[in-house]
Amino acid sequence: MNYIFAIKTAIFMFPIIAFFFTIPFILYEYHKYGSIHKLKVFIIYSFILYILTIYFLVILPLPAKNTLLKPKENMIRLVPFGFVGDLIKESSFTLTNPKTYLKALTEPCFYTVIFNVFMMIPFGMYLRYYFKCSLKKTVIFSFLLSLFFELTQVSGLYFIYPYPYRVFDVDDLAMNTLGGIVGYYITGFIDKFLPTREKIDRVSLENGKTVSGLRRITIFLLDFFLYIFITLFISIFLRNNYLKYIIFIIYYIGIPYTLNGKTPGSKFLNVRLEYKNYKFVRSTLRILFIYIYYFYLPYKLMFMIQILKDYLKLDTSITVALFLIGFIFIIVFYLGNMIIILRKKIIYYDKIFKVTYISTIKDNEN
Repeated sequence: MNYIFAIKTAIFMFPIIAFFFTIPFILYEYHKYGSIHKLKVFIIYSFILYILTIYFLVILPLPAKNTLLKPKENMIRLVPFGFVGDLIKESSFTLTNPKTYLKALTEPCFYTVIFNVFMMIPFGMYLRYYFKCSLKKTVIFSFLLSLFFELTQVSGLYFIYPYPYRVFDVDDLAMNTLGGIVGYYITGFIDKFLPTREKIDRVSLENGKTVSGLRRITIFLLDFFLYIFITLFISIFLRNNYLKYIIFIIYYIGIPYTLNGKTPGSKFLNVRLEYKNYKFVRSTLRILFIYIYYFYLPYKLMFMIQILKDYLKLDTSITVALFLIGFIFIIVFYLGNMIIILRKKIIYYDKIFKVTYISTIKDNEN
C-alpha cells in the first residue's frame, strides 16, 4: 500500500513539476533544433515522472515527528551484503525445500532487495538510450542517484526531522547501482527496435527548417517577457513617463532593423522575419498594428465598459456581468488567434504586411 501511495503522490505532483519544466524545455528545443519531436517529449516527460515516482518511493510514507524524539539504533549499515544474513535469519527460504521458494518472495527481507534492483533498471535504460551514457557513466550516475536517496533518508529528509527515519544501507547503494547496470544491458537488446537519438535529432533539425505555429507563439511570448523585464529593470533607475514607448521602439523596431529582421527572442529561437519590400516601413507598421490589436484594443474594451458603467450609473450586478462578458470575449479573442497560428495558417495581418517567417536553424546544425 505504501508503494501505491507513493505512485499516486508522484502522479499528483507531476503536472506541477512538468509545468515549470515545460517553458525551459520548449526554449531549449527551439533554440537547438527548431522543432519539438513528439517522441522526445514522451521520453523526457516519462523520465521526469519516473524520477518523481522513485523519489517518493524512497521518502514516503513520512512519519510523525513525535515518533523521532530520540535517535534510533542501527540507522547506518556500512557492512556490505548484510542482506544475506537477513535472508538467512528472517526468511522462510530453505534451499532443500522448494515449497518455501514462493513464500520467500513475499517476505520483506527478500522483495526489498529485489525492489532496489528493479527500481533503478529504467534509470539505466534512459541513460543509455536517450542520454547516450557509456557503461562507466551509467555506473557512476546510478551510484550517485542512489547515494542521493540514501543521504536524503539519513539526513532526516534534509534535516526536517531531527533524526533519520530510514536506514542508510550500503547494500541499497550496491543493489541500486546493479539495477542501473542491468537497465544498461537490457537497452542493448531493445534499442535496435527503437529510433536512435541521432535520428530523432536529425528529424528535429529537418522539421526545424520550417517555422511552426507554436514556435511563432513562443517567439511572441519570449519577446514580450524580455520587453517587460527590460522595462521594469530600467524603470528602477530611470523615471520617465515615455520610457516604455522608447524601449518598445528600440526593442521591436530598432533591434530588428539592425539584426536583419530578428528580435532578441527570434534570434535566440533561430527565426527572422523577411518582408517582400519596403522592409522598414512594413515592419514598423506591422509591430504597431500588433501592439494595437493584441494590447490596446482589449484594454480599451474594458475601459469602455468602465465608462459605460459610470455614465449610465449601472448597478453592481450589471457591471460585474458586463466585465465578465468583456473578459470572456478577450479570452476567446486570444484563443481564436492562437488556434489560427497553431494550425499553421498565415494570420491576416501577416498577409497584409507581406511577411514571411524564415528559420535559420540550418546555420546551427554543426
